Amino acid sequence: MTWIAIPLAAVTVFSTLLGGLVAFRLHRELMTLIAFTGGIVVAVALFDVLPEAIESLDSPRVVGTLIGVGFVGFFLVERFLVLHHRDEPEQARAHARVGALGAAGLSVHSFIDGLGIGFAFHVSTATGLLVFLAVVSHDFADGMNTVSFVLRQSGDRRSAMKWLAVDAIAPMLGALVGAGIDISEKGLGYVLALYTGFFLYIGATDLLPEAHSHPSWRRVGLTVAGFAATWAIAFAATR
Repeated sequence: MTWIAIPLAAVTVFSTLLGGLVAFRLHRELMTLIAFTGGIVVAVALFDVLPEAIESLDSPRVVGTLIGVGFVGFFLVERFLVLHHRDEPEQARAHARVGALGAAGLSVHSFIDGLGIGFAFHVSTATGLLVFLAVVSHDFADGMNTVSFVLRQSGDRRSAMKWLAVDAIAPMLGALVGAGIDISEKGLGYVLALYTGFFLYIGATDLLPEAHSHPSWRRVGLTVAGFAATWAIAFAATR
């Protein structure tokens, strides 16, 4: 029954594209939108990716170490890309590269989502459907996050659209791979732990501080709403 993962993964493509189109539509309120997506990014790391990493590796200390490596690793890469250049045009290009790096990371996360769908159907149809529901529900947010992050760094709508397309097709490709091959649970756990650190860095040090540079109760409420909605989806998906 693993073939079912393929048409289900196609649904995530439309979910991701819809989220990205919403972000384009609300580009004039981008900082307000980032307040919402920032809460989602942090919550996905804490309530979705992190528990799966701990369950896969069964070693909180190893998971914590890998989270730290992911966090510091992305920090160093970002600092190198930005601080390597000094004059303003070069800095703009550097920020565009950081935006591309962040979008690439989100796309890898979406690919792993698709892998999860494919792998889950190796276990049972019920497990596969449960994982599918969890993935499709937050791939909408992934589309928003990809567009928001690229626009935040460079303002380049064409680049944002390109990365949205990559992010949208990534879970489909992941499902194709996951349905066709087996992977060790530990191997997947290592990747998930690293990306927990990556997403914590994006949300806590880039998206949320920028969104709240001009604080308002509306933005505070949206951050909490994004955090709470993601927790509720993750909680419902694991019951």
